Amino acid sequence: MSDTQKNRSTVDIYGQQYTIVGIESTSHIRLIASMVDDKMREIGSANPSLDTSKLAVLTAVNAVNDYIKMKDRMEALEAEIKRLKD
Repeated sequence: MSDTQKNRSTVDIYGQQYTIVGIESTSHIRLIASMVDDKMREIGSANPSLDTSKLAVLTAVNAVNDYIKMKDRMEALEAEIKRLKD
């Protein structure tokens, strides 16, 4: 058994309820769920013919793309900081 307290939150994403369990705070879990819901609605409104599965995959692709861009930017900034310190 883990010593880490797990939080359970029921959230609504694109009209479906999900129970999410994690170590993050309930407010953090709700924020993430809200952001996923917003992105799905944004993509869905631009592509009304998409079924939910395809919409979910496009949302995941968009999220991972954003993550990689931010990760690359963070690495570039860290390299710049290191260069300036040296």
